Formats: sequence, structure tokens, C-alpha cells
Amino acid sequence: MSLKEKIKDDIKQAMRDKNESRVTTLRMLSAAIQRREVDERIQLDDAQIMAVIEKLVKQGRESIEQYMKGGRPELADKESGEIALFQAYLPQQLSEAEIDKLIGEAVAATGASSVKDMGKVMGALKPKLQGRADMGQVGSKVKNKLGAA
Repeated sequence: MSLKEKIKDDIKQAMRDKNESRVTTLRMLSAAIQRREVDERIQLDDAQIMAVIEKLVKQGRESIEQYMKGGRPELADKESGEIALFQAYLPQQLSEAEIDKLIGEAVAATGASSVKDMGKVMGALKPKLQGRADMGQVGSKVKNKLGAA
């Protein structure tokens, strides 16, 4: 079963369960996937759907930050619930040690020696880490490692 089919089935189940917040959140996810398919005139595969989910998670984290600054914890809590639901469709997140190990392997494999080589390292890491780690944090770790090298 593809990720898209699983999301559609989960929407149906949430409707049967009369779980309105879950239905709304899953419909928002489905709409984001459909919007990208229409914009690009393609059918998204699971990897591309995960990229859409990651984007929604990232936007949600940014929203939480803004809500907390604005003194709106109830909206931040709602956003946190949506993020938790979205993350259920992403693969298991890697630990810091696993990420550091993969960064070390990518640096060795690409022969990177300075921050100028960061693009090569990130290019090697992206397929391995897509959906399993926050690429923004990975980028800063790679930058620190190459800056120290």
C-alpha cells in the first residue's frame, strides 16, 4: 500500500471514528499532496510525499515558534498535535550518533576537506537521511565538521 493510499484510508477511518481534528489534519495533508501533484502535473511517489510531509512539519515548527512568541500557547499545542500526526507517516528518526556516523562516512566518501565541499556532502547524505532527520540541523552539523577539518 502506498503512502498516499494509507493517508486516504486513515481519513476514512477518522471519519468513521468521528474524530474531527484528525480528519481536518489528514485532509490538509491530502490537499498539500494533491496541490503539488496538480502544480507539477505528476503523480507523487512515496519519497516525494515524504518531502511534502517534511515541509508541513517544518512549517508547523516555525508556526509553533511564532505562536509562542505571540503568547498563543493554545495554537502552539494544536500545531504540535498536527506535527505528531504528520510524523507518523515519516520513517523512524535517526539518533544523533547515527547522524554523526553517516556524516563522517559521507565526508570520507566525497573527500570533502572544507566548507566549500558542503554541497557534495549534503548531496550524498540527502538520500540516506530524507525523512529521517531534520536536514537543517544536518546541514549545520556538516558545516561544523567541515569547518573543524
